[in-house]
Amino acid sequence: MLSFDRTLVFIDGRELDWFVRREEEWDVNDELTCRKAIQRFDLSPRPMGIPTDIDPPPKTIHIDWPVNPIPIEVQRNVGKRIVKRGEFGWLSDEKVDEIVEIIADFPITLEQALSLRAAINQEKSVYSHHRIMNRKKELKQRYDNGTDILELAKIVDGPPVNVFRAILSARNFGKNRIKTLLKEPDRMNDRDQEQFKIAEDADRVSNVDQTETHIAADLFEDVLCDHFDSLGIRFRRQAELVKEQVESEGRPIRTPDLLFLDDLRINGIPCAWIDAKHFFGSALSFPRKKTQKQINRYTEAYGQGAIIYRHGFCDGLNLQGAQKLDSGPVDLSLLTEHNENRS
Repeated sequence: MLSFDRTLVFIDGRELDWFVRREEEWDVNDELTCRKAIQRFDLSPRPMGIPTDIDPPPKTIHIDWPVNPIPIEVQRNVGKRIVKRGEFGWLSDEKVDEIVEIIADFPITLEQALSLRAAINQEKSVYSHHRIMNRKKELKQRYDNGTDILELAKIVDGPPVNVFRAILSARNFGKNRIKTLLKEPDRMNDRDQEQFKIAEDADRVSNVDQTETHIAADLFEDVLCDHFDSLGIRFRRQAELVKEQVESEGRPIRTPDLLFLDDLRINGIPCAWIDAKHFFGSALSFPRKKTQKQINRYTEAYGQGAIIYRHGFCDGLNLQGAQKLDSGPVDLSLLTEHNENRS
């Protein structure tokens, strides 16, 4: 159980109750976003998405949320061992068994390791883009001479679908034509169709069809909504916010997965909103920057929030304006059932 000091914070001449963690000091950015979260119901007008009339008025609710982060050294050591050059696809049962053996001596689950592998490959995909495009003429020449798409992917250590895109680009195909061909591969010649199918099957990162990923993410959001609803905490969901902002602003602007209508404090820290991430929160540059950019949009309007990672997070992941949480306290049986039905 965490312990807290109760203090009085004065904002614009008004007293506000504030519970401060004794174990660690917040930096200036966290203090500002925490104060903003506490203030949000007192503003006029209220921030986007928060109703003018909330009946009954917002109440302060405290909940404890134990977390169990993965040490940064574990992420580094496991990452080096499970990520192989040129391998960006789904893993065979044999490959999964190999990973199980690799992580046996590390405090990390198989699901966390597989999610970490996906994150590392995603980052490699982003940072390898220019390198692949710079070699597109060479790749086209090798491809035209009969080299298999997977061999080319291994040469440049890039996702096979991205390598295939580079080859099409080297033929002077425009972006729209490439996009059409990837969505309608029957327009390609026989060899291209065959190689593209091989590339897609071996590429989890750049695969055109990400349907299952979106389904799992939506289910995780549903699970979190059920959890907070069971605690009697009021909130608005992303779908509501998107619909409202499209009608009023012409496009979605600030749409966290959950926007709280009560003054929620998680582990003593104000939490105005939550965003759900159906993956492991790795301490890698690309996903951190992407998540921080998203957090900044939300803190600008609502103040401090939280990111909940389905597969936990690394203690080396540094985010400003959002508390990092794992899914430990949440009932994940709905997600487990979904995964079992898929297999």
